[in-house]
Amino acid sequence: MLTLILGGARSGKSRFAQSLCSTSSKVAYIATARIGDEEMRARVNRHRLERPSNWMTVEEPLAIGKAVRGNVPGYDFILLDCLTLWLSNLAWERRADSPEVLEQVVLDELSQLASVSVETQLIVVSNEVGCGIVPESPVGRQFRDLQGWANQRIAGQAQVVYQMVAGIPVVVKAPMKGGM
Repeated sequence: MLTLILGGARSGKSRFAQSLCSTSSKVAYIATARIGDEEMRARVNRHRLERPSNWMTVEEPLAIGKAVRGNVPGYDFILLDCLTLWLSNLAWERRADSPEVLEQVVLDELSQLASVSVETQLIVVSNEVGCGIVPESPVGRQFRDLQGWANQRIAGQAQVVYQMVAGIPVVVKAPMKGGM
């Protein structure tokens, strides 16, 4: 099953995602952050301390489909945190590519996530970036648009979607009861 958790900065996305995995000790955590400065190092360290020590952590900033697929056997939950940092990493790595090529790469990775989710509980965390002001730069607008498109794609494939609002999970999409 694929679960998507969306929200703004400091909305409680990661904490809530981790709570969904709390019933199992067999959790693979796919971390997409790259440490580029001391502030990011502090954030990553705080996240590490908040996770149970028995969870397995895989740090993978780019090949998320491969990282998730490689951890399906033996884990009850796979938690990918977060799609936004991954997309930022990917956009930087592929900055010479056309928008169409980048979109295809994103689509391929998201398709891999969706295919793996039929075998395990996959929880994906992502930022909702389109609710603020329009970015001033073309690269900022392109990233915002790409993130919105990626969120739509993964939400369309997810069985459950939550929007975090001030630490409160709001159900956006849930399986219908009774098959309807």
